[in-house]
Amino acid sequence: MISKLPPWVWSCAWALAFVAGMINVVGLLGFEKQAVTHLSGVTTMMGAALGEGDGAAFLHYLALLLSFVGGTVLSALIVQDSTLRLGRRYGWALMIESLLLCASVPLLWRHQHAGMCVAACACGLQNAMASTYSGSVVRTTHVSGMFTDLGIFLGHYLRGIPVDGRRLRLCVVIISAFATGGVAGTLAFHHLGYSTLLIPAALTGLASLAHALFLRTMRG
Repeated sequence: MISKLPPWVWSCAWALAFVAGMINVVGLLGFEKQAVTHLSGVTTMMGAALGEGDGAAFLHYLALLLSFVGGTVLSALIVQDSTLRLGRRYGWALMIESLLLCASVPLLWRHQHAGMCVAACACGLQNAMASTYSGSVVRTTHVSGMFTDLGIFLGHYLRGIPVDGRRLRLCVVIISAFATGGVAGTLAFHHLGYSTLLIPAALTGLASLAHALFLRTMRG
Protein backbone atom coordinates (compact mmCIF):
# COMPACT_ATOMS: atom_id res chain seq x y z
CA MET A 1 0.00 0.00 0.00
CA ILE A 2 1.09 3.55 -0.63
CA SER A 3 1.93 5.06 2.73
CA LYS A 4 2.54 8.58 1.47
CA LEU A 5 2.31 10.38 -1.83
CA PRO A 6 4.09 13.75 -1.97
CA PRO A 7 2.61 16.45 -4.22
CA TRP A 8 5.23 15.98 -6.94
CA VAL A 9 4.11 12.39 -7.52
CA TRP A 10 0.49 13.45 -8.07
CA SER A 11 1.41 16.30 -10.43
CA CYS A 12 3.97 14.28 -12.41
CA ALA A 13 1.61 11.32 -12.79
CA TRP A 14 -1.16 13.58 -14.08
CA ALA A 15 1.10 15.47 -16.49
CA LEU A 16 2.69 12.33 -17.96
CA ALA A 17 -0.67 10.58 -18.39
CA PHE A 18 -2.02 13.72 -20.10
CA VAL A 19 0.96 13.68 -22.46
CA ALA A 20 0.38 10.00 -23.24
CA GLY A 21 -3.30 10.63 -23.93
CA MET A 22 -2.39 13.28 -26.48
CA ILE A 23 0.20 11.09 -28.18
CA ASN A 24 -2.11 8.11 -28.39
CA VAL A 25 -5.01 10.00 -29.92
CA VAL A 26 -2.74 11.38 -32.64
CA GLY A 27 -1.79 7.82 -33.52
CA LEU A 28 -5.43 6.76 -33.59
CA LEU A 29 -6.54 9.72 -35.70
CA GLY A 30 -3.53 9.56 -38.01
CA PHE A 31 -3.02 7.70 -41.25
CA GLU A 32 -2.32 4.35 -39.58
CA LYS A 33 -5.18 4.51 -37.02
CA GLN A 34 -2.81 2.84 -34.57
CA ALA A 35 -2.36 3.24 -30.83
CA VAL A 36 1.25 3.90 -29.83
CA THR A 37 1.26 4.17 -26.03
CA HIS A 38 0.69 0.48 -25.26
CA LEU A 39 1.30 -2.88 -26.90
CA SER A 40 -1.85 -4.97 -26.38
CA GLY A 41 -3.42 -4.09 -29.71
CA VAL A 42 -0.09 -4.11 -31.51
CA THR A 43 0.70 -7.61 -30.26
CA THR A 44 -2.78 -8.83 -31.26
CA MET A 45 -2.47 -7.39 -34.76
CA MET A 46 1.01 -8.84 -35.11
CA GLY A 47 -0.35 -12.27 -34.18
CA ALA A 48 -3.22 -11.85 -36.66
CA ALA A 49 -0.79 -10.86 -39.41
CA LEU A 50 1.34 -13.92 -38.68
CA GLY A 51 -1.72 -16.16 -38.69
CA GLU A 52 -2.81 -14.76 -42.05
CA GLY A 53 0.67 -15.10 -43.52
CA ASP A 54 0.99 -11.35 -44.10
CA GLY A 55 4.72 -10.88 -43.72
CA ALA A 56 4.70 -7.15 -44.46
CA ALA A 57 2.07 -6.43 -41.82
CA PHE A 58 3.87 -8.67 -39.33
CA LEU A 59 7.12 -6.72 -39.78
CA HIS A 60 5.15 -3.47 -39.55
CA TYR A 61 3.75 -4.32 -36.12
CA LEU A 62 6.99 -5.93 -34.98
CA ALA A 63 8.85 -2.69 -35.69
CA LEU A 64 6.32 -0.77 -33.59
CA LEU A 65 6.63 -3.25 -30.73
CA LEU A 66 10.42 -3.23 -30.81
CA SER A 67 10.43 0.57 -30.86
CA PHE A 68 8.37 0.72 -27.67
CA VAL A 69 10.59 -1.86 -25.99
CA GLY A 70 13.64 0.03 -27.21
CA GLY A 71 12.34 3.09 -25.38
CA THR A 72 12.06 1.12 -22.15
CA VAL A 73 15.63 -0.12 -22.58
CA LEU A 74 16.79 3.45 -23.13
CA SER A 75 14.98 4.55 -19.99
CA ALA A 76 16.63 1.80 -17.96
CA LEU A 77 20.04 2.87 -19.22
CA ILE A 78 19.39 6.49 -18.27
CA VAL A 79 17.44 6.24 -15.02
CA GLN A 80 19.04 2.98 -13.82
CA ASP A 81 16.30 2.26 -11.27
CA SER A 82 12.70 1.06 -11.46
CA THR A 83 11.70 2.90 -8.28
CA LEU A 84 10.39 6.43 -8.66
CA ARG A 85 12.39 8.86 -6.54
CA LEU A 86 13.74 12.38 -6.80
CA GLY A 87 17.37 12.78 -7.76
CA ARG A 88 17.31 10.25 -10.58
CA ARG A 89 18.12 11.35 -14.13
CA TYR A 90 14.51 11.94 -15.14
CA GLY A 91 15.44 15.26 -16.71
CA TRP A 92 17.55 13.53 -19.34
CA ALA A 93 14.84 10.98 -20.01
CA LEU A 94 12.20 13.68 -20.41
CA MET A 95 14.41 15.70 -22.75
CA ILE A 96 15.06 12.65 -24.94
CA GLU A 97 11.31 11.94 -25.02
CA SER A 98 10.73 15.53 -26.12
CA LEU A 99 13.31 15.22 -28.91
CA LEU A 100 11.84 11.90 -30.08
CA LEU A 101 8.36 13.41 -30.31
CA CYS A 102 9.72 16.36 -32.28
CA ALA A 103 11.51 13.96 -34.63
CA SER A 104 8.32 11.98 -35.23
CA VAL A 105 6.36 14.98 -36.54
CA PRO A 106 8.00 15.46 -39.98
CA LEU A 107 7.98 11.69 -40.52
CA LEU A 108 4.26 11.48 -39.77
CA TRP A 109 3.50 14.39 -42.08
CA ARG A 110 5.14 12.32 -44.82
CA HIS A 111 3.05 9.31 -43.76
CA GLN A 112 6.12 7.27 -42.92
CA HIS A 113 5.76 4.34 -40.53
CA ALA A 114 9.04 5.38 -38.90
CA GLY A 115 7.18 8.32 -37.37
CA MET A 116 4.92 5.94 -35.47
CA CYS A 117 7.94 3.95 -34.34
CA VAL A 118 9.72 7.04 -33.02
CA ALA A 119 6.58 8.10 -31.11
CA ALA A 120 6.24 4.56 -29.70
CA CYS A 121 9.86 4.70 -28.55
CA ALA A 122 9.11 7.94 -26.71
CA CYS A 123 6.14 6.30 -25.00
CA GLY A 124 8.15 3.26 -23.98
CA LEU A 125 10.78 5.54 -22.48
CA GLN A 126 8.13 7.43 -20.51
CA ASN A 127 6.34 4.34 -19.27
CA ALA A 128 9.52 2.76 -17.94
CA MET A 129 10.72 6.03 -16.42
CA ALA A 130 7.70 6.25 -14.10
CA SER A 131 7.54 2.65 -12.96
CA THR A 132 6.95 2.18 -9.24
CA TYR A 133 6.48 4.32 -6.16
CA SER A 134 6.31 2.88 -2.62
CA GLY A 135 5.73 -0.57 -4.06
CA SER A 136 2.80 0.56 -6.20
CA VAL A 137 2.96 0.30 -9.99
CA VAL A 138 2.68 3.69 -11.68
CA ARG A 139 2.05 3.39 -15.41
CA THR A 140 1.29 6.57 -17.33
CA THR A 141 0.92 5.47 -20.96
CA HIS A 142 -2.02 3.08 -20.60
CA VAL A 143 -4.92 2.67 -18.19
CA SER A 144 -5.90 -1.01 -18.40
CA GLY A 145 -4.23 -1.73 -15.07
CA MET A 146 -5.86 1.30 -13.49
CA PHE A 147 -9.33 0.16 -14.50
CA THR A 148 -8.47 -3.31 -13.24
CA ASP A 149 -7.51 -1.83 -9.88
CA LEU A 150 -10.75 0.16 -9.77
CA GLY A 151 -12.72 -3.04 -10.30
CA ILE A 152 -10.75 -4.78 -7.55
CA PHE A 153 -11.34 -1.87 -5.19
CA LEU A 154 -15.06 -1.98 -5.92
CA GLY A 155 -15.15 -5.71 -5.25
CA HIS A 156 -13.28 -5.23 -1.99
CA TYR A 157 -15.60 -2.42 -0.97
CA LEU A 158 -18.67 -4.58 -1.61
CA ARG A 159 -17.12 -7.34 0.51
CA GLY A 160 -16.24 -4.92 3.30
CA ILE A 161 -12.50 -5.24 2.74
CA PRO A 162 -10.47 -2.06 3.43
CA VAL A 163 -9.49 -0.14 0.29
CA ASP A 164 -6.21 1.74 -0.23
CA GLY A 165 -7.60 5.25 -0.66
CA ARG A 166 -4.39 6.75 -1.99
CA ARG A 167 -4.01 4.04 -4.61
CA LEU A 168 -7.63 4.57 -5.60
CA ARG A 169 -7.10 8.31 -6.03
CA LEU A 170 -3.93 7.68 -8.03
CA CYS A 171 -5.93 5.48 -10.42
CA VAL A 172 -8.53 8.22 -10.84
CA VAL A 173 -5.84 10.85 -11.41
CA ILE A 174 -4.10 8.86 -14.16
CA ILE A 175 -7.33 7.79 -15.88
CA SER A 176 -8.73 11.34 -15.87
CA ALA A 177 -5.45 12.77 -17.17
CA PHE A 178 -5.21 10.20 -19.98
CA ALA A 179 -8.79 10.92 -21.02
CA THR A 180 -8.25 14.68 -20.82
CA GLY A 181 -5.15 14.34 -22.96
CA GLY A 182 -7.23 12.46 -25.52
CA VAL A 183 -9.80 15.25 -25.64
CA ALA A 184 -7.14 17.95 -25.92
CA GLY A 185 -5.24 15.96 -28.54
CA THR A 186 -8.36 15.47 -30.65
CA LEU A 187 -9.19 19.17 -30.60
CA ALA A 188 -5.60 20.08 -31.44
CA PHE A 189 -5.32 17.46 -34.21
CA HIS A 190 -8.22 18.99 -36.14
CA HIS A 191 -6.27 22.26 -36.30
CA LEU A 192 -2.62 21.22 -36.18
CA GLY A 193 -2.55 17.69 -37.57
CA TYR A 194 0.58 15.79 -36.62
CA SER A 195 2.13 18.97 -35.27
CA THR A 196 -0.08 18.30 -32.26
CA LEU A 197 2.78 16.14 -30.99
CA LEU A 198 4.82 19.30 -30.54
CA ILE A 199 2.57 20.09 -27.57
CA PRO A 200 3.55 17.02 -25.51
CA ALA A 201 7.10 17.54 -26.78
CA ALA A 202 7.06 21.04 -25.31
CA LEU A 203 5.53 19.81 -22.05
CA THR A 204 8.14 17.09 -21.55
CA GLY A 205 10.91 19.50 -22.53
CA LEU A 206 9.72 22.05 -19.98
CA ALA A 207 9.41 19.31 -17.37
CA SER A 208 13.01 18.35 -18.07
CA LEU A 209 14.19 21.90 -17.48
CA ALA A 210 12.06 22.23 -14.35
CA HIS A 211 13.56 19.01 -12.98
CA ALA A 212 17.08 20.30 -13.61
CA LEU A 213 16.33 23.60 -11.88
CA PHE A 214 14.75 21.81 -8.94
CA LEU A 215 17.80 19.60 -8.45
CA ARG A 216 20.10 22.62 -8.68
CA THR A 217 18.04 24.37 -6.02
CA MET A 218 18.11 21.32 -3.76
CA ARG A 219 21.88 21.00 -4.09
CA GLY A 220 22.63 24.69 -3.92
